[in-house]
Amino acid sequence: MGNVAIFHQAATAFVELVGRIRDDQWSDPGLGSWDVRALVGHTTRAILTVETYLGHDEVSRVGLPTAEDYYALVYRDFADPESVAARGVEAGVWLGENPVEKITDALQRASDAIASAPAGRVVSVGGHGIELSQYLRTRIFELVVHSIDIGRAVGQPHGQSVECVTDATSLAARIGSRAGYGEEILLALTGRAALTPGFTVV
Repeated sequence: MGNVAIFHQAATAFVELVGRIRDDQWSDPGLGSWDVRALVGHTTRAILTVETYLGHDEVSRVGLPTAEDYYALVYRDFADPESVAARGVEAGVWLGENPVEKITDALQRASDAIASAPAGRVVSVGGHGIELSQYLRTRIFELVVHSIDIGRAVGQPHGQSVECVTDATSLAARIGSRAGYGEEILLALTGRAALTPGFTVV
């Protein structure tokens, strides 16, 4: 499957998961300081940013050749914990009374924008150009990881396919390896050693 197809599959599974959240669960603990609503709002941004960035003028220079480069060179600049938390809360409020409808509409707009984009379309993220296909890999990662978070928070299966989870897992391992943790990750994955407490690749 190509990155566009995997993105659509991951996003669709996310929408279906949101539809299984009970009305009384939206204010339950989600992840960190987020309640479920803010966590879903944050995850929705993995769809909203696709539409937003494709709505901007194309840039000519590719400064981020891969999704791995995005996480190594740009992601941490956008990952100020307080700012990320605030954007998640804002997006959760934006979801309103019918989150499934809001997310479905956003996904349709993002899908239309992707379908209209020429091959090799480059989007600007933080002033750095990255091909759309590679940017979608980062969105798949966010959708899969946070769908798992949401599923755990509300006691529902996350619904992400084996293909989507495999894609996210592969990217996570590559991000960690690039950051210098390849040996530690490999030893853990092969049952030879445990990861250190609090270990994360992002």
